[in-house]
Amino acid sequence: MVDVQAQVAAVTREIASDEIDGFPSRVQTLAQTYPSPIDDVWDAVTSAARIARWFLPVSGDLVLGGRYQFEGNAGGEIQECATPADGRAHYKATWEYGGGVTWLTVRLTAEGPEATRLELEHVARTDDVPDGFWETYGPGATGVGWDGGLLGLSLHLSGSGDGPTPAEAEAWALSNEGRAFYRAAADGWGAAHAADGTDAETARRAADNTYAFYTGQTPEADGTP
Repeated sequence: MVDVQAQVAAVTREIASDEIDGFPSRVQTLAQTYPSPIDDVWDAVTSAARIARWFLPVSGDLVLGGRYQFEGNAGGEIQECATPADGRAHYKATWEYGGGVTWLTVRLTAEGPEATRLELEHVARTDDVPDGFWETYGPGATGVGWDGGLLGLSLHLSGSGDGPTPAEAEAWALSNEGRAFYRAAADGWGAAHAADGTDAETARRAADNTYAFYTGQTPEADGTP
C-alpha cells in the first residue's frame, strides 16, 4: 500500500521560465527529503543495479562523459558528476528521447546524518516542445512522470522492495490507489502551473488532461477526462 497523500505532499514542485544559453527554456523542479544518509541516496541514484530496482533497467557507462540508456525510455550523456563531499553531490545529464534533447540535473544535500534532500531539475527549450503539447498538458506531462520516479525511490529507500515492472506499473495506474496518486500529482503540477502565472482555468484543464493521459483515458479539448 502507498500512502498517496503523504507522498504527494512530501514533494515540492516548481515551474519557471528562463533563458539558458540564449534559448527560452522552461525549468521544472521537484524536491523531496528522504530519511537516508547522503551516501546511500547517492548510491541509489547512480548505481545501475539499484536504479533498476526503483526506476528502470539502465545500461551504458554511468561515469562522467559516459552514455546511458534506460530500457524503453530516454538515454543521454553524463555531463557533470560530483560525488558526495561536504554534504553535497550532484550530476547532470542530457535526457534524449524521441529525437529531442532536454537536460536533467540531480542535486543532493545532506540534512543531518540520516536525511537527504533530493532536487531534480528538468530543463527543456521552449521552442523544442511539440506544437500544442504544452497547451494541452502543461508541466504535468513531464512532472507527473518524475513524481512516479520519486515515489519509486521513496519505496526503495524505505525498504519496501523493488519497484513495479512496466506491466505492473500500468496496472497500478488503473487501480484506485494509482488513480488517486496521479490525480493528486497532476493537481500538484496544476498548482505549480498557476503559481508561475498561468490562469487558474488553463492550469486546471492541463492538470485534468495530464490525469487522463496517465490513467489511460483520452484528454478532451475542454479538459474533462
